[in-house]
Amino acid sequence: MNQVITDGLILMPPAFADGLGDWSRQDGRPGSDTWATAPNAAIVSADSDFGDCLEILKIDATTKLRSMGQTPIIPGTYLRISARVKVLSGNLPDVRIAAWPGAGNDTYVSGLAETATSVDITGYGTIVTVSAIIGSGQRGGVDLAWGTGPSYAHVGLDLTGPNGAQVRIESITVEDVTSVFHRKLMDWVDVRDYGAVGNGTTNDRDAFVAADAAANGREVLVPEGDYYVGNNLTLTNPARFEGKLVMPDTARLSLNENFDLDGYAEALGDEVLGLKKGLQQLFNQSEFEAFDMCGRRVVLDEPLDIQAIVGNRNTYANRRVLRNGQFTAAASSAWNDTVTTRSANWSASSAFELSGVSNAASIPVGSLVTGPQGVGREVYVRAVNAAQNKVFLSSPLVAPPANQTYTFTRFKYMLDFIGWQNLQRFIVSDIEFLCGGLCSAINLALDGLVFQIQDCFFTGPKDRAITSADEGCQGMQIDRCQFLSNEQTVNVPQRKSICFNINSSDCKIRDNRANKFLHFGVISGSGNIISGNHFFQGDGIVEGVRSPGLVIADANAKCTFTGNYVDNCYIEWTNEKDPTPNFTGGLSFHGLTVQGNIFFATNTAPWMRFISIKPHGTDHFINGMSVTGNLFKKTNGAQLEAVDGVDDSIASLDLNRTADLEFKGNVFHGIVKRTENPISLRVVEGTAVQTWNVDLSDWLPFGAPAKYALSVLPDGPLRSVSNVIVYSAPYAQGLQGVGGQTLRVTWSQAVKGAAYVTTRCDN
Repeated sequence: MNQVITDGLILMPPAFADGLGDWSRQDGRPGSDTWATAPNAAIVSADSDFGDCLEILKIDATTKLRSMGQTPIIPGTYLRISARVKVLSGNLPDVRIAAWPGAGNDTYVSGLAETATSVDITGYGTIVTVSAIIGSGQRGGVDLAWGTGPSYAHVGLDLTGPNGAQVRIESITVEDVTSVFHRKLMDWVDVRDYGAVGNGTTNDRDAFVAADAAANGREVLVPEGDYYVGNNLTLTNPARFEGKLVMPDTARLSLNENFDLDGYAEALGDEVLGLKKGLQQLFNQSEFEAFDMCGRRVVLDEPLDIQAIVGNRNTYANRRVLRNGQFTAAASSAWNDTVTTRSANWSASSAFELSGVSNAASIPVGSLVTGPQGVGREVYVRAVNAAQNKVFLSSPLVAPPANQTYTFTRFKYMLDFIGWQNLQRFIVSDIEFLCGGLCSAINLALDGLVFQIQDCFFTGPKDRAITSADEGCQGMQIDRCQFLSNEQTVNVPQRKSICFNINSSDCKIRDNRANKFLHFGVISGSGNIISGNHFFQGDGIVEGVRSPGLVIADANAKCTFTGNYVDNCYIEWTNEKDPTPNFTGGLSFHGLTVQGNIFFATNTAPWMRFISIKPHGTDHFINGMSVTGNLFKKTNGAQLEAVDGVDDSIASLDLNRTADLEFKGNVFHGIVKRTENPISLRVVEGTAVQTWNVDLSDWLPFGAPAKYALSVLPDGPLRSVSNVIVYSAPYAQGLQGVGGQTLRVTWSQAVKGAAYVTTRCDN
């Protein structure tokens, strides 16, 4: 609505350049003194900012400027009076919009506000825009609410404050801004018109349903008040909340035109309540596949139990997304770990359970299990049978004593999905988790498929960024995330936080970055792909110890590790979750491909190894491993002794059974041992001897023996003791010398010269 257009109203007062006789120095009524006769005013032509404008020297405490024309004031119409002002010199005054209210019989309407809020002028040459809205209604944004008494106004402005200022004023403008208010007034349906009370106790659901039905595409307006809605409510039209809804936890809210955190936080009057209601509805409708947090920051003082929030189901298999926001942890005792200590029995015949656990019901599902012996890393409680005093584990133990005391530590997570028995295809995208050292971030469902976490930031998790306490990580994808430890200033041996763990198979961990955790990941299961990640774990200690960046906790890895940047940490390959760790059959250490990675270390102890195998039982061996095309580099301090090694602190490898081990095409810098298999060397004997002993200990991986020669090819002529060329084919014998790492080459007679020898350490 604009009455300048619809009714042809003339609102604009004349320009100053048209003559100052139309501008009053008092209230604007006929007969008042005008600025045309004022000695302290003049028209200035072509001001660089204003063009033609009025210049006044302020000599009165309140210098008034009023149009002598009658600007019409019509009920329901709202006018914006505005002007631009600047000061050239003198004391800096204040400026405000002002107007004189007049009735239809040309009489003054008393009792009304005639001046708007003053604006400070803070500097010379600074253009200050001052404006005010005049209208009949007491509405937000109306400066001079005059009701229906006045029919016109003499509009203008006042200069107040100290005298002596040289002030320039651009011509005053008047605009009809009624449409701003009428758009809000007319394009909605008010729930109060349909019986809503808004007292917080009366059930207003029927009024909301009726208002929504009547809206027909218009906004549903919820004025100030607390509106109790006792059961499920769906609004199909846009809604605008000046008040808020009060709903039971079990009642669902569907805002079909406001399905995001902006809409739900406005409806519930609280971001956390809005998020809970939004998530509840996300799992109970088919219209929307994602809930958008709209970039909002949600402060949590306790974990969000997602299944309890949803309430009416514990399995879900449709794609759903939570995206685009930030969670911040606030200090609260609700983040404190729950720690329980119990004595328990274990048997290899029931490797996934502990029995004889007193008061097992007090042990929370999802607790981390630790113990003096036989407990691998990242073993969790996946279920509890209180009646049978049993606790069921995510992974088997590794031959612990028949009875010992275990500690069960339940971490607290911002988003805790563990109440779901099965959750498939859920996605967390573009979320920042500001844990602040108070809590962990995400706890997966007990079971499920293809949980995706992408483009997220995990900052300062207290214990874990992402935890899987059972099989909910099957096919999990973690892509392009940033993990920033809360232990930046803590030296490696004292760190305890971990980015993620995997218990199942077929996971993809890609293009992430992690800084100074104890471990980047602990992986069980097989068929996992780790690619394009950068994780670094150093500290400031010269020749300090380093922790594994990646722990592969199953001997049968079937894992591809490609294109990663391993910085001041290493890969540790173990069978620490094998309940019968001594090898009696199967594949043993099998199926690990390490290709095209950067391994870098600085200031590390020289005995660190970038790839370390740690058997937990006897008779294990390497049976299928490829390490190709990698860069191994060490700077600062002593050179690294080797890039590969066996941690035999529990058991050793049977290196004589090594099979299908490729270790070639790698680049070494600052490394003493240049590991290779097969290894090709040029061997030189300066003295004629019949047997050449070729020591390969400086090349063969993991200390494996030299099993056999692929070829022995003389490089140039071989000569006898009498310096006669000898034409002879040798035979070679592996497994000679200390540790079997010498290859013996025997000729038909004593010869000297050079030969290329190619040897393998594997079958």
